[in-house]
This record gives sequence, structure tokens and C-alpha cells, in this order.
Amino acid sequence: MHLKVLAVRNFRRLKNVVVDLASDISIFVGANNSGKTSVGHALQLFTGSGRFNIHDFSAELWADIVAFGEGDGQASLPTMEIDVWFEIGADDVHRVIDLLPSLAWEGKLVGMRIAYAPTNPTATHARYVELRQRVLDAVAKGEDGAPAFDPSPRNLREFLRDRLHDEYELRYFVLDPARFDTNMVAEAGYDPATLTGRDRSGREILNGLLHIDFLNAQRHLSDSPGGSRAEDLSRVLSRFYGRNLEQKGEDIEALRALAASEVSLNEHLERVFEPTLKSLSKLGYPGLSNPRMIIRSALDPAQIMSGRDGAIVHYALGADDGKPDPPTLPDRYNGLGFKNLIFMVVELLDLHARWLAIDENRPPVHLIFIEEPEAHLHAQLQQAFIRKVMDILALKGEDRTHYTSQIVITTHSTHILYERGFRPIRYFRRSRAQNVSTTDVLNLSVFYDSTDPDIRSFLERYLKLAHCDLFFADGTVLVEGNVERLLLPQMIANAAPRLQSTYLTTLEIGGAFGYRFKALIEFLGLTTLIITDLDSVFGPRKKDTEGAALAGQPKAAEPASENAQAADATAEEVDDEDDDDEENSPVAAEKPGKTCIAGHPGAATSNQTLIQWLPKCDTVAALWAATPEQKIQARTDNNDALVRVAYQCRTDVTWGGETLALAGRTLEEAFALENLEWCQDKKRKPLQLRVAKADEKNLITLAELIHKRVQAKNFSKTDFALALLAEDPSSWSVPTYISEGLSWLESEIAPPEPDADQPQENSPQGAPVDAGDEVVA
Repeated sequence: MHLKVLAVRNFRRLKNVVVDLASDISIFVGANNSGKTSVGHALQLFTGSGRFNIHDFSAELWADIVAFGEGDGQASLPTMEIDVWFEIGADDVHRVIDLLPSLAWEGKLVGMRIAYAPTNPTATHARYVELRQRVLDAVAKGEDGAPAFDPSPRNLREFLRDRLHDEYELRYFVLDPARFDTNMVAEAGYDPATLTGRDRSGREILNGLLHIDFLNAQRHLSDSPGGSRAEDLSRVLSRFYGRNLEQKGEDIEALRALAASEVSLNEHLERVFEPTLKSLSKLGYPGLSNPRMIIRSALDPAQIMSGRDGAIVHYALGADDGKPDPPTLPDRYNGLGFKNLIFMVVELLDLHARWLAIDENRPPVHLIFIEEPEAHLHAQLQQAFIRKVMDILALKGEDRTHYTSQIVITTHSTHILYERGFRPIRYFRRSRAQNVSTTDVLNLSVFYDSTDPDIRSFLERYLKLAHCDLFFADGTVLVEGNVERLLLPQMIANAAPRLQSTYLTTLEIGGAFGYRFKALIEFLGLTTLIITDLDSVFGPRKKDTEGAALAGQPKAAEPASENAQAADATAEEVDDEDDDDEENSPVAAEKPGKTCIAGHPGAATSNQTLIQWLPKCDTVAALWAATPEQKIQARTDNNDALVRVAYQCRTDVTWGGETLALAGRTLEEAFALENLEWCQDKKRKPLQLRVAKADEKNLITLAELIHKRVQAKNFSKTDFALALLAEDPSSWSVPTYISEGLSWLESEIAPPEPDADQPQENSPQGAPVDAGDEVVA
């Protein structure tokens, strides 16, 4: 038996969400304030642990509350609800007899609805009106007879702020799974039956099935002493003991009693804590160089009175040589990371043990919420924790058959997130609607089951290795390679500075694999910019009736064109000390599928992202002819992802008084063409884009030589990126295709620029941003 589904309505950001839970471990992820922790708070409140607050109602409902108080006949007092669904086995039916909807019930699901509803809306309204009139009458009136000020409660929401617990109550209902669809959404007009336990209340029935514990993130572990009044009192008592009472050094009998007690107590502590220390070893503690943990008493009268330095946790130094009394240090001398790890393990074991210690009517399901376990833990320890946490809480014997331990972890750690694959992930996505604070919850196990296994396996392996923050970002940028990833922050600062105020995740995916992210991005509904390369290659041969080679191109036996001859003649001039080892044969150069310059007639693209995703074109000519609409995947009712692709297109390039519309095949070529004079300066030689005697070349020849340089085996793309980062960023322009793409993304996810006459995205593309225009995040 285990908790299968939670459906929450009208609670904070959770206006209407369904959360599927795995039978062992579920991982809640999402941006800050997306509602992850609210699920745990909802369970606490609906199970009776705590009091509701007026702010627990979804913000959209506050207007309805006010309208009901004003006597609007169309408004009603809202209700907060949670549906709790259990999946049970044949041996569990006797436990849930009160939740069976009918004698004809079949299946494995039973459910209970808990509603926080108004006790009597009419009476609530009457009490509000009476109190409102009373406070108005008590306020002094001005000369015009109007109150001097508007006293509280000014509306029903303020009235309920202080009296919610008196006007609302918890109600319990039995749910019939036959009246719900596969997404656990009830059919229209469904009114569940009230839960009437034979001898137990609805709260007792629920608590008899589900035991919930919480391990909160703010554990307040510190190396500094506290400052509570109890500690101050302890210090006073310690000083009084030290100054006025018998000193322990003068009382031999007291010392003998303490020594005997220490030996006995240490043996007891060692035996009791042995399972705990073994559980820690599953997480790799202490490892090779970390001190061993020893549970040891410190019976010192002064220390007992002071509450200081009497910690029973010590760390043994050196290897375990079997000696009974190794040198040790107190707990405070170990690092916060291992303190936090030990704290969590001990707390989990304690919660688990207390649940197991329930002798009578132990709830069969134990649910533990762990909030952000990554605090103070380094990456490897986070991964070890998430891998082994279920082993720590493993049930034994018959308990494994009749009882279940479930864990829910909320986290912002990518190391925890991707360690267990897609199945446990529950993604909390904030609504994109303006002025609406709601959340959708997506079950990644659905994505896992519905995606091609090859693509799914690729994504799991990639994300585990990359540890990207895909599930926490406002937007995603898929880039071609390492160069784009290194240069993207500076390009954003130049071309779309408002993006610096957003949370972006960058994935280096390459044109050959970018399309494999399509399914995941569409499932998550992410706003995504794809920055990829044209990747032009020679297209299939088109032979004429005489068996000529490519139409419009030189035949294999004929000399190459004048420009090609010029390129061949000057290939060795690209750099005095370089040997590019280029193939000069026209036949070899025009082999279908081989790299070619972007402007080659009949060129195709080898970029699978452009072919299979956006804009779904396989020739360079078609890619250049694609409209802006073809480059964008718009949102639809079935797909909330907004995606745009950016690749090299023709721009006007000027050299030596000649201007032509040219495009680069890759980022490096596009950058060189759009910063041509700047790149050909002798000072820019580290960029590797400078052509020897460039001023003697015409524009076509120069473009071909730059293409050959970039494609050469000894061209280092990473060195190019690092050399560019060493330059003054205001001296070069962002390639147009990247600038336009970043401006589009800026307009979609970045907050508007304050006090600006025109939006940033309307500024000229590709132009460097002046210092006065830069927005500081």
C-alpha cells in the first residue's frame, strides 16, 4: 500500500494540480516559489497539524471573498480541497474499509477528499456585516457625516484574516475512482459522499493510514554558539557551581562515580548507535581521510551544568587501530557538510524508528518530506545521499510486505535531480499568465514512458553528465558547441542585456543532436532559443545529359573557376607558418556531403536540428528563404513550448569597396565576415581568422580563405573563443543571427526595461551596446 496521488485545489499557488507520487521516492523540482514546498504544507494542514491562514487561499480567490462580503449574489465563499489517493493490495482492504465507495468497488485505488469549507456562509456574512457596522459606528464622524477613517475589517477578507478558524472547518468525503478519469480529474457535477466512519472521525481514519514527517531545510547548523536565555542561565549556574560548590578535584568519591558511569555509558552508547554508524557508512562516511565518529559521554559536573563542551559526539583522529581510547575532537571541530549529513541520517532514522515503534494501529504508509538536503553537501555527497537514502529506511521482515516508506525530496540541486533518472521527477512549472500565481505539475515518468527509448536514454545520460539547471530556468538556450557556450554571456551583455536579469540554462548540444531535446522541451513547455550552425555541405550530384558534374559548376575534367583557382593559389598564404593540408582537387572538394562554403550553389545542410525540428529545411537556399514564422514553433493548446531557431543567414559584407550578401557556415566564419576589417588587423592574429595579404584579395577570395582556415585541422575553436574574450567586447559586433535570436528571447522572458522610451529589442541588431545602455542585473 502506498500514497499514489495528491490533488490540491485552491491552496496557494496550487490552484488545481494533480501530483503523482512514486512508491519509493519522488523528487520535486522547479523554480523558486513554484509551489514545491506547498504540497507538504497542504498535507500538514489538511491532516490537522496546524491552522489555516487567509493567505493559504489562492490569490485569484481573494476577490471572490471580498465580493461575497459585499453581497454579490454571483460570488460564493471558496473552499480549499485535497484529494488523497492510495493504491492498495488485496491484503490492505481491511485497512481502508471506511473508504470503499460501494460494495461493487473494484480495483486498487481508494480515495478521500478533505475540504476546508465555510461552516455556514450565511452566518459568516451576517457576522461580518454586524461587526463592520459596529466599527463604523464607533469611528468619529467628520462634518459631512462620513467616518474620519475606514476602520478594519474593511472587507470580508480582513474579517476572515483573524477569524478564519471560527468560520471554516475540515470536512471529509469518500471518493469513487470510477467517477474519475485517468488523470484523476472528477467528472462534471460529481458530488462525493460524506465520510462516516463507524467509530472514528475522518481525521482519525486518515491518520490511521498515513503518517507524515518533515525534515526541513533550515536546520540551523552552525559553528558558533547560540544565545538563548537557557544557555545564559546555564552559564550562570556553571559559574555559581565553580565558585561556591565543592570542586570536583577535591571530591575523590565523585570522580570515582563519574569514571565508572562514563565507562558504562560509553559501552551502552556504542551498542545503541552502531546501526546508525553503519547507515552512515552507506553514504561513504567517513571515507579515507575523514575522522571516524564516536558516540562518547562527557560526564563533567561543570560541563553538565553549563551545557557547553558536553557533547557526546566526538571525532576520532587517525586510523582505527583497535585501541579503546583514541584521540578525539568534539563535534564542533568537524565541518558543516558532515555535520549536516550526520544530522539528516540521524533524524531520518529517528523518524523511521518512531513510526516503527507505534505498537497499536501503526499507519501502513510513512511519508517523509525532505526539503533541500543539498545544504552544505558537496556534489558527490549529494549523489551518494540520493542513491542510498532508501537503503537507510529499508524495512525488514514482514514489515516489507505490509508497510511502506515513501520519500518526497524538494531540491534545487542538479546533482540530486539527475541521479535517479526521469521517473521520480515532478516538475513544478509556474504559470506564464500575467498577474496569475498558479502552478502546473508535470510527471516526468509520463515523459519516460511515452518517449523513444533511444532519445530517452540519450537525454538521461547527457543531463546526468552536464548537470544543467534545465528544471529551474526561465528559459533555455541550446547552443552548437563550446565556442557558443563560452561566448554567450558576453554576447548577451552586448546584444540583449536584460537577459542578465533572468535565469537561463545553456545546453551545448550540437546540430547533430539538438533535435533530440525536442520531446523534453515540448513536454516541459520551456521557452527555448536554438543557436546552431548552417553546416553547409555539397548536395547530391545533378548530372546533365552529357554526364557533367553539378549543374552550373565546372566539370570534373575542367579547370576550376577563377575564384577557386585564386583560392588554391593563395591557400599557402593563409598564414606563413600554417599548413592546412587542404584538398585542392575540385572533384574531391565537391563530393556530396563534404563541407562546402555556405554560398555554394545547390548546397545542402547536414544539421539535423534544422532538418528535423526547425525550420525543417534540407537545403541552404530553403533555409535562407525561411520566414520568421517558419523559424518559430509557437505555443498551442497541446504544446506550451515556445521555440525559435537562429542560424547563419546572408548579411551585407564590405571589403575593399565591394559589398556582397554573404553568410558563414559556422559561428567563426559568420563572426569573421561581420567583423571583417577588425579581424584582419594584425593585432587580431590570436583569433586565427587573419589572412595573409588580405588587402590584396577580393571579397569572394577572402571569404573562401576564411572558410578554409576555419575548416583546417589546426584551427582551434576554443582558442578562438578565449582570444575573443581577451578583446574589448565593445570593439566587435555580435553576429546578426545570434543578436536577433537573443533579442527575441529577451522580449519573451526578460522583465521590461524601466523608464525606457523604446524596448531594448527595437534597437539595431548586431550593434555593440554602449555603456550607458547596459542594464545592470
